[in-house]
Amino acid sequence: MATVLLGVTGSIAAYKACELARLFVKDGHDLHVVMTQAATRFVSPLTFRTLSRNPVSLDMFDEPDEWVPGHISLAERAALLVIAPCTANVIAKLAHGLADDMLTATALATRAPLLVAPAMNTGMWEHPATQANLATLAARGARFVDAGTGDLACGTSGKGRMAEAAEVFASACRLLG
Repeated sequence: MATVLLGVTGSIAAYKACELARLFVKDGHDLHVVMTQAATRFVSPLTFRTLSRNPVSLDMFDEPDEWVPGHISLAERAALLVIAPCTANVIAKLAHGLADDMLTATALATRAPLLVAPAMNTGMWEHPATQANLATLAARGARFVDAGTGDLACGTSGKGRMAEAAEVFASACRLLG
């Protein structure tokens, strides 16, 4: 099966990424998880290490397992990069080519298809900057699992919640062929 990179960003929806990781492993994929520091505030790297059966990448300056820097090694092996949940902050970084952490550096270095599952508050989702950043990524070939509408962690209801893990997984499988 394919090598899949799962990027997890700092959103309450990070708990859904645990189920997504389980689905990839159950389907036989070699799953590698790359977390932002903010993501670790919601879900432990140990959780993803256990679910993926692989080390979790957190910091570009961690000692690499091989002579190739970790973000390059992961980027070259990937058949697909899925970022779920993907915050407005990381969407902006991706749209503008910023690579200031392990996840964004890996995303910039890979030639694998990118699948993004946004997760944010409705106000952030609807902001013209976010919509422009999404359009920029789409123009570069990124694919999206559209944000859902419903109750949000901030206590409001509206568009911005991350799609369910099964929906993200199905989209990823279609991209993998």
